[in-house]
Amino acid sequence: MKKVFASDFDGTLYFYKAEDKDKLPMRSVEKIREYQAAGNLFGLCTGRQVGGLTPFITGFVKPDFYITSSGANIVDGDLKEIRKKGVEPLVADAIVRLMDPDKYRLTLDVEGDICVFKPMDYPGKYYVITGVDDAPEGLIHQVSIHTESLEDAAAVSRMINEKFGDYVNAFQNVIEVDIAPKGCTKGEGVNFLRGWLKERYGDVILYGIGDSINDLPLLEASDVSYTFPYAPEIVQQKATKVVETIVDALEDSM
Repeated sequence: MKKVFASDFDGTLYFYKAEDKDKLPMRSVEKIREYQAAGNLFGLCTGRQVGGLTPFITGFVKPDFYITSSGANIVDGDLKEIRKKGVEPLVADAIVRLMDPDKYRLTLDVEGDICVFKPMDYPGKYYVITGVDDAPEGLIHQVSIHTESLEDAAAVSRMINEKFGDYVNAFQNVIEVDIAPKGCTKGEGVNFLRGWLKERYGDVILYGIGDSINDLPLLEASDVSYTFPYAPEIVQQKATKVVETIVDALEDSM
């Protein structure tokens, strides 16, 4: 049976608020390499875009798969398409106009590329756009909104789901709000991947790990799930095991 480990990124593998040398702990990198060398598959399951991952992991971790934008864009380790879904452009445009890029920091994921409304300090490729109309051609996998507080993020998530719930799912990710096509969640994405992998490897056992509310669908879809002592209580209650680090979870799954 093939072992497959799906990991959240921010707050699980990558710690953007830490000191530079601690953002991507080398102990985690080494354990992932060991995990893959043993014949297991390791991948990311995140609200980020592909372009929001590669600048930080290239040369350190080479995932076997990427489930990005809350399941809307799934690609293999060579970034080749497995499954793609998009938010209708008219819906994305309505959300952008409602939220106003002058008040909130908005980001679009277009075919894995980052599109923003103001220049930013970022080490990877991105586009500056004025609206949906001048974004690069392709599927809009997700609209993301940066807020200033947990309360604001929760309120924005509720509002988006109330106004556009027939077309999208809005997820609170700490103080970010990730808005994916209707039906897309981290759990739905990992279940799709499970079926895709089963055709290639036979039976698989899926391990999942995450630290936030938007990881609940991933944890619930996993055969064995992990989270951390600093995760919200509801996340800890849903996980199979609470561990100190992703290294502990990888060791447990091996």
